[in-house]
Amino acid sequence: MSPQDPSLWIILGIIGLLTFAIRLSFIEWLGAKKIPAVFTHTLRFVPLAVLTAIIFPEIFMRNGEMAVNLANTRMIAGIVAGLVALRSKNVLLTIAVGMGMFWILQVVTHAAN
Repeated sequence: MSPQDPSLWIILGIIGLLTFAIRLSFIEWLGAKKIPAVFTHTLRFVPLAVLTAIIFPEIFMRNGEMAVNLANTRMIAGIVAGLVALRSKNVLLTIAVGMGMFWILQVVTHAAN
């Protein structure tokens, strides 16, 4: 499919409308109702669960296998970033320290090889 193909734009338009309709349905359905406290409390954990599902495989998996060892620079940088996050509660500082640690470890690892 090329960008000039009209079927591509039709498919993208339909997908966009469906996404909009799904989101609007929840806004309309829940907008007039009081959400139970249990449901609201449970929804607070969704971002944490989603981020964990995305981040942990990237940190702890290498070539489809668990790589929990000191040679895994992503794991070390991730642990350091996690400790900074627990201590500081500052997202930008956590990202900066984690990325800085990862880059430093990459340089050290490549220099050692």
